[in-house]
Order: sequence, then structure tokens, then C-alpha cells
Amino acid sequence: MKEEGASVSLDKQDNILISLKRIQSKRGYIAENDIVEVARYHGTSASDVYGVATFYSFLCVKPSGKYVIRICRSLPCHLKEGETVRKRLIEILGIEPGQTTADGRFTLELTNCIGACDVAPAMLVNDELRGNLSVDNLPTILDQYR
Repeated sequence: MKEEGASVSLDKQDNILISLKRIQSKRGYIAENDIVEVARYHGTSASDVYGVATFYSFLCVKPSGKYVIRICRSLPCHLKEGETVRKRLIEILGIEPGQTTADGRFTLELTNCIGACDVAPAMLVNDELRGNLSVDNLPTILDQYR
């Protein structure tokens, strides 16, 4: 598959999810023509592939920021002031969940459990776990990605 000079090779051993993850890791998101090509490659419908691509919160079907922040909204994070931290993060970034900052640096997503209850409240910045969040340490954390 090719788009904008990027090429992603699929392996016959791949399932649909693995194919989509390969594309996203190469390009940063899964374009519409990628969905069609993966469907053709795996012998299924584009709507089935789109269903997979949109079911998993770690897959994106539109361009994302350089850093995708996935903030946990599970019960342990909520009980440890996660809602207050989430509101402060929204305020600092100036975007709502599902949006990307104007400079293309950050995309904010809400997600369910990220398996970091021991350091709640927590978020992932791309694949990097950031835990024990507070309204006070958020600016310092975000400055590391600017």
C-alpha cells in the first residue's frame, strides 16, 4: 500500500488488526484508502475493516497530533481526582477530547482503563505512561513534549 510516499507492507500472517496497527505506526493514522486496501487484502468489506479501525481507541482514522494523549477515565483514576486533572489538561491544551491543537503537537483522547491503577490518575502520551498526575505537575509534563 502506498500513500504520500509512505509504503506499508502487509504480511500474509497478519490479521486485520495487525495490518491496521502496521499502517498507523508507519503513517500515524489510517486513511480511507488504507481501509479499502486492507479489506481487499483480507477479502472482507471496507465496513468491517472500518469497524475494527474505529472500535479500538488506539487506532486513528484521521490525522493526529505528534503526541496523542490518552487520559484514563476509569474508576480508580476518577476516585483520585482524575476529573479535576482532565479538566485542567483540557484547559492547558485549549482543546476538547477528540481534537488536536492548532500547532498539530497534541491530540487529546479519553480512554478506559490503561492498566495503571497503581499510579492513578494516569495518561499515556503516545506509548509512554505518565502517572500520579495532578493539576500542579501537568504543565511540567507537557513541557517535556513541546
